[in-house]
Amino acid sequence: MPPISLAEPTGRYLSFEEREEIAIMRAKDKGVREIARALGRDPGTISRELRRNAATRGGVQEYRATVAQWKAQQVAKRPKAAKLVVNDRLREYVQERLDGSVKRADGTVVAGPVTADWKGRNKPHRQDRRWATAWSPEQISHRLRIDFPDDESMRISHEAIYQSLFIEGRGALRRDLVACLRTGRALRQPRARSQNKPQGHVTADVVLSERPAEAANRAVPGHWEGDLIIGTGRSAIGTVIERSSRATLLVHLPRLEGWGESPPVKNGASLGGYGARAMNTALTASMTKIPIQLRKTLIWDRGKELSAHAQFALDTGTKVFFADPHSPWQRPTNENTNGLLRQYFPKGTDLSRWSAEDLEAIALVLNNRPRKVLGWRTPAEVFDEQLQLLQTGGVASTG
Repeated sequence: MPPISLAEPTGRYLSFEEREEIAIMRAKDKGVREIARALGRDPGTISRELRRNAATRGGVQEYRATVAQWKAQQVAKRPKAAKLVVNDRLREYVQERLDGSVKRADGTVVAGPVTADWKGRNKPHRQDRRWATAWSPEQISHRLRIDFPDDESMRISHEAIYQSLFIEGRGALRRDLVACLRTGRALRQPRARSQNKPQGHVTADVVLSERPAEAANRAVPGHWEGDLIIGTGRSAIGTVIERSSRATLLVHLPRLEGWGESPPVKNGASLGGYGARAMNTALTASMTKIPIQLRKTLIWDRGKELSAHAQFALDTGTKVFFADPHSPWQRPTNENTNGLLRQYFPKGTDLSRWSAEDLEAIALVLNNRPRKVLGWRTPAEVFDEQLQLLQTGGVASTG
């Protein structure tokens, strides 16, 4: 018997001790599921092990631990020749589905737009891309089973196709075929990055559907909508609007000390002025100027700037809820006000140059404009009425 290694593998693979247990239990005529339960493995893992690594020299399959260990190690040896390297027919099929020409119903080839030569960069933005058949690797992998149901040599996983495109040395497919993928990216996105949750701060208890029913009724004051308007160079201004009176608060977000003095550090502190910590501090300072009875809830976009919303709720008594993704209509008053503010803070300008006093002056202008929705009264007048009714114990009304 050729030498075998008994080195402990990772938990993903069966160990020699587990193979010995399988051999013993199999000799006792134990079933696959019973063996799987005893080893704490999936039944499919045991079934594949018995099918692939059993000894066959005697003409019948007989499972032995040493033979199974040796077979497993032989299969796991690296490097292996890639399927697309050794199987010309399979390679041609895959390449045709990735890079094939676009054709009309009568078979006439459509040239498509004239594009620049591929230079190893990600897809060009706002530029034409070359037209090709452009099946995805997953589509190709599954279609092979339909087109060649009885030919086991015509099988390949979508991961193997991706590796052939992105990994140096996996050969077979031309590197420039990545331009035929839907994303068109020249470098593969790391799996860890794709598993990150950019909206992980939005939990089930702070989604819009959990907001109190009274918040949807503008007759009840104290419910706010908020967001940022963004300028150049990581500059921003916070906008917070009360739903019933349309009163506007502008939150000053100056850049922090050290901004622009050194290159940014990955996962380092945000110095642009609207990192979670700076945002909490500035927003808390603005909201606490309002009586607590008139700051019940705040609905915000899903930006990471309010990821520390739990602390904000503790500091202010204002419960934060987040709108659904790509749903600006759920914050209509805020979106409308942001449009009005762009008259003073146009896109593409540096918003950090304005002081807190400047922002207060603009907020004063908006709050003293008569509004049709308020019966031509101003937001300041309606908000003052709410304050007076609060002090006398009455019920506010927007008229």
